Amino acid sequence: MVLPGGRTPLELSNFVGKGLQTAQDEAQAAGFYALKSHDALGRDRLQALDRNWKVCSQTPAAGASIGTGTSVDFGAVKLEETCPATDAPAPKPAGDTMPNFVGQGMKAVRGALPSNASITVKDAVQSRMVLQESNWKVCSQDPKPGTALSGRPVSFTVAKTEETCP
Repeated sequence: MVLPGGRTPLELSNFVGKGLQTAQDEAQAAGFYALKSHDALGRDRLQALDRNWKVCSQTPAAGASIGTGTSVDFGAVKLEETCPATDAPAPKPAGDTMPNFVGQGMKAVRGALPSNASITVKDAVQSRMVLQESNWKVCSQDPKPGTALSGRPVSFTVAKTEETCP
């Protein structure tokens, strides 16, 4: 197979199970530079310190013959976390009605709401300040799922991701 411009495709290695930084270094050494990564748990966390993350999935899959300009996306979790069987989907963007966000990461939920939405977030377990929303999950929401949004304020109670909602 020959790609446009007469280029020969390369076989993509298997990076699953490797540290994200190592996977990126090895992919670049093989000639792949269009690299990206995402939170495989669907919580919309940034992989700012790549050495603290591990690869759970990759697209395209290992063994694919692709051009070096093809984008390679790594699904990753923090080193101490367990990889999901499949990547968890990010919350779907809210339309005219309120989706059910219970159990989803607060940072990802905020991103799914309109940018002009008035949002209140409170700790459901203690009276802690919710500073880094990527470490929190939604326990309850108001308005309830299926309710028309139409510009009304939205509020959430949240717990740390590893905690049980009350």
